[in-house]
Amino acid sequence: MKSFITITVFLSSLIFAEEVPQFDGGRAYGFLKAQCDFGPRVPGTSGHRKGLRHIVQTVTPLADTVIQQSFSHSDVYSGKLFKLTNVLARFRPTEKNRIWIAAHWDSRPWADQDKNPKNRSKPVLGANDGASGVAVLMELAHHLAKQSPSIGVDLVFLDGEDMGKAGDLEHFFNGSRYLARNIPSPVPEYCILVDMIGDKDLQLPVEGKSAEQAPELVDQLWTEAEILGLQEFRRDIDYFVEDDHVVLYEVGGIPSVDIIDFRYGTGKVNYWHTVEDTPDKCSPGSLATVGTLLLHHIYGRNN
Repeated sequence: MKSFITITVFLSSLIFAEEVPQFDGGRAYGFLKAQCDFGPRVPGTSGHRKGLRHIVQTVTPLADTVIQQSFSHSDVYSGKLFKLTNVLARFRPTEKNRIWIAAHWDSRPWADQDKNPKNRSKPVLGANDGASGVAVLMELAHHLAKQSPSIGVDLVFLDGEDMGKAGDLEHFFNGSRYLARNIPSPVPEYCILVDMIGDKDLQLPVEGKSAEQAPELVDQLWTEAEILGLQEFRRDIDYFVEDDHVVLYEVGGIPSVDIIDFRYGTGKVNYWHTVEDTPDKCSPGSLATVGTLLLHHIYGRNN
């Protein structure tokens, strides 16, 4: 056993060469709750405006450069025109060797998967589906500001991800579609998307589309998770998910991986796209699991 531990530590030192800061799951959970305090971040609502302001005010003092990509989106269901905004918090913005870490920040307009039909027209608070990924990015921003990475990193907050109705994919992923057609220079080597990663019972199998689009990156990330002892990461493919990473790859040509726990709930109960997607279903520990991997991935690259 002693020799195994020694080998593991030695391998870790080879892969994670830089000193890696410690991810604060408690602070990240505070970022999650703060977003939920604004209410649902549905485009066209006060919660959405407050959510955007919160993101911009959080990352602006930390990042080297902040880009706000604002664009108009015509909603086919309501006939309304919405202003959507992607936010890119850029660290080492002129460095050509760079990566994206992304999450969507809007929440769903309808709880269409709720078991109670009376709830299906209500908006979703989006503690896990939206706020969890943003919370991890906000915590990463604090570390990137304190300890400059050896590569360029863009933290990408995507808007308008969840505006489509079930089966109507062309009206989802509006922010990633706009970004994929308007990529700021320098272009990233790849993107890591984090979505629905706050579940108390976190399970992170390989997402199938990611394995098809970016198999080498999937292998690298899940190998790093194994070395770190993050048992929530599993090598099996449990589902194929249409998400922002597919658009970024197919439209923008950016190899992209989705770290996602799509089975959100207890097994008997699914909280995805229901009014039950609330902070009490999430945990600081789950946020820390994903954040720890990302910090090691950023600071452990040998360039």
